[in-house]
Amino acid sequence: MAQRSRVYRFVRRGIGIAPFLSLVLFSVLAIAHAQRADQSAAGAAVAIDGDDIGGVVTSSNGPEAGVWVIAETRDLPVRYIKIVVTDDRGRYLIPELPKATYSVWVRGYGLVDSPKMMAEPGRELNLTATLAPDEAAAARYYPAIYWYSMLKIPSADQFGGQKAGIAGKMTQTEWLNEMKNNGCVGCHQLGQLSTRTIEPSLGHFPSSEEAWIRRVQSGQAAQFMMGQLSGMGPLAVKNLADWTDRVARGELPHAKPQRPQGVERNIVVTLRDWMDEKHYLHDLIASDKRNPTVNAYGPLFGSPEYSSDFIPILDPVKNTATKFHAPVRDPEMPLSLGPGHVAALKPLMPSPYWGDEAIWNQRINNHNSMIGRDGRLWLAAAVRGPDNPDFCKAGSDLPSAKLFPLEKNLREIAVFNPKTRDYEFIDTCFGTHHLQFGFDANDTLWTSGGGPVVGWLNTKMWDATHDAAKSQGWTALILDTNGNGKRDDYVEPNQPVDPTKDKRIVAGFYAVMPSPIDGSVWGAVRGNPGSVVRVVPGPHPPETTLAEIYNVPQPGFGVRGGDIDKKGVVWVSLASGHLGSFDRSRCKSPLNGPKATGDHCPEGWSFYKYPGPGFEGIGENSAESSYYTWVDQHNIFGLGEDVPMSTGNLNDGLIAYANGRMVVLRVPYPLGFYAKGFDGRIDDPNAGWKGRGLWAANGDRAPWLIEGGKGSKPLAAHFQFVKDLVLLKRDNSKQ
Repeated sequence: MAQRSRVYRFVRRGIGIAPFLSLVLFSVLAIAHAQRADQSAAGAAVAIDGDDIGGVVTSSNGPEAGVWVIAETRDLPVRYIKIVVTDDRGRYLIPELPKATYSVWVRGYGLVDSPKMMAEPGRELNLTATLAPDEAAAARYYPAIYWYSMLKIPSADQFGGQKAGIAGKMTQTEWLNEMKNNGCVGCHQLGQLSTRTIEPSLGHFPSSEEAWIRRVQSGQAAQFMMGQLSGMGPLAVKNLADWTDRVARGELPHAKPQRPQGVERNIVVTLRDWMDEKHYLHDLIASDKRNPTVNAYGPLFGSPEYSSDFIPILDPVKNTATKFHAPVRDPEMPLSLGPGHVAALKPLMPSPYWGDEAIWNQRINNHNSMIGRDGRLWLAAAVRGPDNPDFCKAGSDLPSAKLFPLEKNLREIAVFNPKTRDYEFIDTCFGTHHLQFGFDANDTLWTSGGGPVVGWLNTKMWDATHDAAKSQGWTALILDTNGNGKRDDYVEPNQPVDPTKDKRIVAGFYAVMPSPIDGSVWGAVRGNPGSVVRVVPGPHPPETTLAEIYNVPQPGFGVRGGDIDKKGVVWVSLASGHLGSFDRSRCKSPLNGPKATGDHCPEGWSFYKYPGPGFEGIGENSAESSYYTWVDQHNIFGLGEDVPMSTGNLNDGLIAYANGRMVVLRVPYPLGFYAKGFDGRIDDPNAGWKGRGLWAANGDRAPWLIEGGKGSKPLAAHFQFVKDLVLLKRDNSKQ
């Protein structure tokens, strides 16, 4: 009766029965929709334990799939961040959180950051995502590659003969090599907010070109940066200025990133900060590559390179950060800065962040470290001044010195025992850069960084005798161009091939890769196009040691870091925007003889384009500028054995090539994550995903350029793969 009265009143007021019925129907449908949404949310509820936070992410568009949920706390001794991705129903689970109070929010492409909610583990927390109000707001969260790909690259016809402000002999591929991983992006991520804009504190300038010239004069790496840009010609600075001008005017990237898909939604990223706000980390190490269960649940060790003599140590179980001051043998040793180094003693011009302060002040110059079978840390580190001892020089009885004497080097080897805190100096004649243990009975430590030679240390001999001269060796790189299978007299690098002799080449190793299958040792040789070199020690090195070289063919160019898989295939990061692989078994031409000088096996190469947009106007390409490639020989991460993985230096994370596709392991917060190397470790082979993962350091030379700005510290990132993260607790599965 009451309902009939309401109908009568609406009709009498002139509303009419049809509109009224529509209003009633709309109300009923709205109530039903809300009930279904409540039921759907209840059905989508995530099972959690006392150390989890989980829930559902929705927006006005409904469930938000493929967006990140970020939990951050400063309650622990180090800042702690854990990040997961929502599934196709918008569900998320942040597992294994230490007891603390967390800020939790949503970040994703097409969104702006949602309001931060406070939560503690054990709580279900549904979150509301915030849609981006416009394209410009959304683009602020894009990885650096989307912005850097806006940089204009000169067309091929602009090169040659000092045209258009380009250095006379430079080619387009050389230009790209310098603007990417073998140049500018070799030290910094370009394209994040701090580099695509000009910081106001730098000052006011008549033009952006002058602002860029002043920018690269800042700090202790200024001479190196200025030298590189000036060597390319004035167009390099002009194009950088044009890029930042277009960004300032509101121009947006020509491509948009896709949200994480497939296995990319099953990644858990945990970040902890360490070191301090003034010093950077080049790299970190977690375990022994040959046996990744070494140092299980143990500390991580950072390599501070030019920034500091302190070795940072991170305990990921206790979430504590400490440091060890690495000594040198001679306290009066000069600083490892200045001539011969890519860092100066003093800033050329004041930094907009640190003024005239010389924030880098060190001697050890620890570039890279490795953990051995017993958990000791082996460092590429200076232990003395540059002059070599007599046993390295001409007149020495040392076999290597007889064949190729060495007068100087800038970095040797040290070994640190974390349990006893002992630090030993190993005086090598050859320089060191990267280190890798071989698979032989002597636990030979092979090194890059020797320039014209490749050096090694018999670590078992060192431990038995502590005799540096007796424990080391090095060799020049000799090609068997006469094809007789042995090492003979040779012609020098600047001399033509003589079919009756061998030939020495200068192909300094950047990465070093002992093969697990045949005792050979491979090296990645930086350059344009770059190459990989195979060294076969022979029965009596160095007298019997021979080398082979394989240049990168088109479309690849610009080798940087590399690694080798268990089948003996070499994988390298390329400035061409590719992951390159070289399989020697595919070669059809003779591997020695007068024609085996680098270009004799193009068929051994394969190329796989990295994800992300490319520079416009130069054909299909990726602007990705990967620094280093590492191979997961032991399926540590979970995508399979022998999966090659690269640092995605403009993609804010790591990139795995698995099952024929590129998988991005992205760090969405803080924006600007940039790794120079990484490692894998199995803490517990029986603990499923909890007991394994990858470790990488944020290695940008200026950690204050990352999101958060001045005061930001270097980060250690732990990447873990869970097959079905949301259903993990419901299935009660270790996976």
